[in-house]
Amino acid sequence: MIKFTPFSSQYVSMPVDNIDTDQIIPARFLKTISKAGLGDQLFNDWRYEADGGPKPEFILNQPESKTKQILLAGDNFGCGSSREHAPWALTQYGFRAVISTSFADIFKQNSLKNALLPIVVPKDAHAALFANPDWTLAIDLATQTVTLPDGRQVRFDVDQFSRHCLLEGIDELGYIQQQEAHIQAFEAARLGSINTLA
Repeated sequence: MIKFTPFSSQYVSMPVDNIDTDQIIPARFLKTISKAGLGDQLFNDWRYEADGGPKPEFILNQPESKTKQILLAGDNFGCGSSREHAPWALTQYGFRAVISTSFADIFKQNSLKNALLPIVVPKDAHAALFANPDWTLAIDLATQTVTLPDGRQVRFDVDQFSRHCLLEGIDELGYIQQQEAHIQAFEAARLGSINTLA
């Protein structure tokens, strides 16, 4: 993973509640263990006709959506099965953050492990975002803030372990590797105590 840095972007508005992981990435695309190409299957059944042609009215098929790094979704985003492919597909499309009023717990944890920031905002801020679809937002994980065009800031919560890993651009294994000096010191002390007892 790369380090999660502050960024500014407009957002794709998808005002639908209870979007589940099978809508995000249908089960037939789960056979792969590679993230490559999954962005093309994001919201596949909403995005394409039966013959595979794109539905021009669907928001992700509109050219301006491709440059937007934030998805603004309805309540309870990412419910359903626990597939890690859902955040893979979102990040492969180009999203770095999803904003909602709530997320399914497993989806949220999978997102945090895959450099996709799930941001929970209050209902009034959520409604204001949908009412102003042309806004550009500034997202800063270090300060845990979303800054609106008028300078107002909306704070969001992220557990500190996930925040550290995202800011450092590491996963759980990378975190353990960062503790190598402490692990070696512990092992040396443990071996010393065993030798003393012997």
